[in-house]
Amino acid sequence: MKILVALSGGIDSSVVAHLLHEQGHELIGVRFTLWTDPLAPALADILPSKCCNAQTAYRTRMVADALNIPLHIVSFEDEFKKNVVDPFLEDHKKGLTPNPCINCNRTMKFGKLLELMEEYGCEKLATGHYTRVARETVNDGTDRMILLEALDGPKDQSYYLYGLGQNQLQKVMFPLGGMHKEEVFALARHYNIPFDEYYKESQDLCFFPEKTPQEFLKRHLTDAIQPGHIIRRDGTVVGSHKGLPLYTVGQRHGLGIGGLKIPLEVVAKDASANTLIVTEQHSELLQDISLTELHWISWAPVPDTRIPFEYRTRSLSARKRGWLNFDGNSARFTFEKPEHPQAYGQSLVLYRGEEIVGGGVMTAS
Repeated sequence: MKILVALSGGIDSSVVAHLLHEQGHELIGVRFTLWTDPLAPALADILPSKCCNAQTAYRTRMVADALNIPLHIVSFEDEFKKNVVDPFLEDHKKGLTPNPCINCNRTMKFGKLLELMEEYGCEKLATGHYTRVARETVNDGTDRMILLEALDGPKDQSYYLYGLGQNQLQKVMFPLGGMHKEEVFALARHYNIPFDEYYKESQDLCFFPEKTPQEFLKRHLTDAIQPGHIIRRDGTVVGSHKGLPLYTVGQRHGLGIGGLKIPLEVVAKDASANTLIVTEQHSELLQDISLTELHWISWAPVPDTRIPFEYRTRSLSARKRGWLNFDGNSARFTFEKPEHPQAYGQSLVLYRGEEIVGGGVMTAS
């Protein structure tokens, strides 16, 4: 089989290439370059947890040379800026806390790369994601593709892939989804893929050099980064914030409010009034939440029914239970046990056993 392999230069994608080559497949490697912050300090250190650095570029070339496969370096800078970075900044202006990795997977990694797969005449796209794809036969005799969690729970990345659809899942391969990380490291040593004891997984947002986005937001949202009041629900001013985009719902540290027996947490952001709203920790709990931008991977719930699901609101949080009320367009999700305030703009992802059914973006409306 002719397969396009996405080579980031990390251990995972490097092992995928070696595995598929060993199985006798014809491989074409591709590494893409993405937009990086041109306003970042010239001497800013690129953290080892960033995927686009000299070490990963070197490892990508070594793998391609060792396997004697063609390697294409493709620039997606403009597309990445338009589809991932710009929406990230616009959502922060609105007081939301977006998850750009979900958007990147849908539009770039399994959007642009699938276009390249067809352009290069390949049958499949293989990546180093920790997740699984399976084919399921339904009652009418037709088949559909389903997305499953990885066997290695702590490495599972399926939360970020709930935006994929049938056409994408039919064309992708995830060779590491049935492995544990220890097995992958053992294979890396077996294949002589270079890494040392200080090797770090890429896990931070990739388009700025810092670990957290605050400095990046300050550089690009100068008009929106304006100081304002921190208030309680009753309007009492208890402090000052440095700019709404720098805070997130649920935040408990770094608020600059001291002298209280019970610490405060952020429960809402009012962008129109430029105020940060706080209450005592654990004093406000959510019974339910609205979901928009819903996406279903292989099947959609019947509208106007109350359907039990397990869910996550963060990629590796424990799965919890609740009920979805779906009207065909939007939905409201009721939690079995009340939840802490959620960051609007983040996703709630739905599970049926080990299957990822779909999800939506949490919103206040």
